[in-house]
Amino acid sequence: MKQRRTGTEPVTAQSPLRLRRTLAAGALVLLVAATVRLALAAHAAGAHDSPSPTVLLVLAVVCGVLAIAAVIDLVVLTRRLRQTGKTNPTDKNAP
Repeated sequence: MKQRRTGTEPVTAQSPLRLRRTLAAGALVLLVAATVRLALAAHAAGAHDSPSPTVLLVLAVVCGVLAIAAVIDLVVLTRRLRQTGKTNPTDKNAP
């Protein structure tokens, strides 16, 4: 059973999908670069360095997992954009 709306949001409220896609793509680039940089730093770090290679490796893995989440977000957003057509009615920057 569908719940009754209680808020003041419009019935056809949508998020700006192109903006979300741009932000996800930017995050993907940064996260991949951070993953590579942290992995290389972990490889080059000595046992007595600070931060330790283990900490750097854990941070690289976290960035890698977030990069995978950004890829999944990009796939979902691209599918939604294709389903809704070329333009989003709420996207003011759409051509």
